[in-house]
Amino acid sequence: MELVYIAAAIIIGMGALATGIGFALLGGKLLESTARQPELGAQLQTKTFIMAGLLDAVPMIGVGIAMYLIFVVAG
Repeated sequence: MELVYIAAAIIIGMGALATGIGFALLGGKLLESTARQPELGAQLQTKTFIMAGLLDAVPMIGVGIAMYLIFVVAG
C-alpha cells in the first residue's frame, strides 16, 4: 500500500516539474517571437494564453489520477 502513496507523489511532482518547464519554454518563446515581430504581439499573446490553459490541464489530470490512487486503490 505504501507504493501507491509514492506513485501518487511521483505523479504530482513530475506533473508540477513538467508544467514549470513548459511555462518557462512557452514564456521564453513568446518573448523571443515578440522581439522578432512586434506587430504580431497581440496574436502571439492570445495563442500563448490558450497554450498555457492547455498546459495547466496536465497537472490537474495528474492530481485527479493521484487522488484516485490514494482514495480508491489504497483506501
